[in-house]
Amino acid sequence: MVKNKKAKQLFSEYFEEWIELYKVGAVRPITLKKYYISKQHLEKLVPDLQVCDVNRRSYQKLLNDYAISHEKQTTMDFHHHLKGAILDAVDDGLIMQNPTRKIIIKGKAPRKKRPKFLNLYEVQALVKQMNLTSEINWDWFILLILKTGIRFSEALAITPDDFDFLNQKLTIDKTWDYKSSIGKFQPTKNKSSKRKIQLDWQTAMQFSQLIKNFPNEEPIFVKGRIFNSTVNNRLQVLCAKASIPSISIHGLRHTHASLLLFADVSIASVARRLGHSSMSTTQETYLHIIQELENQDNDKIMRHLSTIA
Repeated sequence: MVKNKKAKQLFSEYFEEWIELYKVGAVRPITLKKYYISKQHLEKLVPDLQVCDVNRRSYQKLLNDYAISHEKQTTMDFHHHLKGAILDAVDDGLIMQNPTRKIIIKGKAPRKKRPKFLNLYEVQALVKQMNLTSEINWDWFILLILKTGIRFSEALAITPDDFDFLNQKLTIDKTWDYKSSIGKFQPTKNKSSKRKIQLDWQTAMQFSQLIKNFPNEEPIFVKGRIFNSTVNNRLQVLCAKASIPSISIHGLRHTHASLLLFADVSIASVARRLGHSSMSTTQETYLHIIQELENQDNDKIMRHLSTIA
């Protein structure tokens, strides 16, 4: 009787209960928010769909309707959110067969995207345009991300205590919740995100002077409510002045990683520096660069072998 009643439940209600049972307290607030946004889309697209009526046809139609106004990758993310709940419903006998098998992911044409990273020449041109004064500003923030590859929220959370100037290291062990109206420290993305990053001597020396009078445990870049767009807009101005492609703040993280890979730094070292949970994440993200480097390696191998008579 209970199972029959559950099968007749609205899918959007079942999904909300599933979120509260399996995701609340298990994922970061920003990830949890995305699940609830997916629930809102369900209420809009299939307000009357019951759990027992979720089959391959109804599920494919749901994804198709969602894809009309979303890009393919976003549709894929939506599908992944729903799939966990659906598979649990199958295991519980509420849905007879797995409706996510052989599903087709569609999506509208993607918008023209910004370049993901800059080359060394473009980075040098960008730095020349920065207004690196004797006081902390957003240009110093941009430079630090460029030099370390840290995430936007990680950079906002940096305090003077995080710097070890003697050993030229920066500790990343927290982030700043800039999306809430009351900014606060929060945990890092995952365990691997907690790390110590080696700084070059110049950056270490510059920041030792910049923050010498700052309170030890307060974030050095936060002066009230922070918006991602504020820093991105400043970066766009610098890119325009430098006559280089316009990239995002997150693109500076990609730039940092790509410069290291092209400098023959190992994938393992780059992964640790970025705080990736595994090298496979780094390999997938920078596959195009790795393939280019492999081609260069092949040329080196052939030249070396040709010297052997």
